[in-house]
Amino acid sequence: MRIKWTTLYVDDQEKALRFYTEKLGFQRKADFSQGNYRWLTVVSPEEPTGVELVLDSNANPAGKGYQEALRRKDQPALNFLVSDVQAEHDRIAAKGVKFTKPVTSTTGSVIAVLDDTCGNLIQLTQLAWG
Repeated sequence: MRIKWTTLYVDDQEKALRFYTEKLGFQRKADFSQGNYRWLTVVSPEEPTGVELVLDSNANPAGKGYQEALRRKDQPALNFLVSDVQAEHDRIAAKGVKFTKPVTSTTGSVIAVLDDTCGNLIQLTQLAWG
């Protein structure tokens, strides 16, 4: 058994696609529609056959509620592992990405949190252990 897809609810799939590809550097993997439904995924260029991030519309009331509840608590919806948080912060901040938490050392890691402009907070994490 392995993880193949994980879902992130977004308020605008097209805007999310631009953000995750143009700002963060992910690659579009799948993009097709049936009626009002759009299956849209991106992957890391470091692992193009790895886990796909499904950018799913928050038109689903359960998805929208979940997304909004996380945001109200200032809780990141996802956590991306990076080798150097400061370098990633500087790279994507130069592209206009806004951070809600600056680069911060915590127990066992260095983190920063960004706003994906589609309703979510995303944490970047650099492990200091393991």
